[in-house]
Amino acid sequence: MGSNLALNMANKGHELVVYNRSREKTEELVKENKNFKGVFSLEELKKHLPPPRTVWVMVSSGEAVNETIKELTQILEKGDLIIDGGNSYYKDTIHRAAELEKQGFRFLDVGTSGGIAGARNGACYMVGGRKEDYQKIELLLKDTSVKDGYGYVGPAGSGHFVKMVHNGIEYGMMQSIGEGFELLKQHNPQADFTTIAHIWANGSIIRGYLMDLTFNMFQKDKTLEKQPTIIGQNGEGLWTLKTALELGVAVPTISAAVNKRFESQRSSDFAGKVIQGLRGEFGGHDTKNRL
Repeated sequence: MGSNLALNMANKGHELVVYNRSREKTEELVKENKNFKGVFSLEELKKHLPPPRTVWVMVSSGEAVNETIKELTQILEKGDLIIDGGNSYYKDTIHRAAELEKQGFRFLDVGTSGGIAGARNGACYMVGGRKEDYQKIELLLKDTSVKDGYGYVGPAGSGHFVKMVHNGIEYGMMQSIGEGFELLKQHNPQADFTTIAHIWANGSIIRGYLMDLTFNMFQKDKTLEKQPTIIGQNGEGLWTLKTALELGVAVPTISAAVNKRFESQRSSDFAGKVIQGLRGEFGGHDTKNRL
């Protein structure tokens, strides 16, 4: 997703200095656009960015974010801006923002949605942090998002909080789609799921991006015979559920969707195939859990 987002930015005329821990991936990316300058260390990254610098981080949530930001603070200068564009837990983000502010750095948390295709062709951004820092990157967000697909949502942690809730809703929507096709299959195992998904994706009340992806998925494999039934999760649904419990908010649909993902580790059904297949369609996700 990070490389697709970088390509999106470069194609809109923004010049980027790009770094990946894998030298091969950096070299591959640089070949794709003349607006890329490839570097092979964070020290080199600093050298090629004029101050005040803006560094956009796209790594897996948790320890990878901690390590990357720690490395950056050892080489960047006060006033430089660090952006976490991944799916970090919002409480971790609030803590990171406070620590970075103490050290003199600026920080934004950008919840980024749209999957791999969205990152490449038009993302959706939910931004938390200081509003003046948001305003400094607003043109970049506008250039690389879908129309009206970006905005400032509050102080540090808000971008990742809103993205977390978004992903919780996504869990529930995918769960409903999976259950619907499970019901169809139990009624008629020979049903033409491709045609049904195509009909629902065009003009029905439940049409939308996830239904478009459902149609694409069945076009590739009409029976989902090769699709695993285990549903992976990266944590956002569980974080949403935990937060709802802390706030005393009932979220029964999201709760059922999270429980389904744990249940799928021990049982198999067609709904699991549909849900995991959709995860692969929009995000390239496998069945691994990172909780």
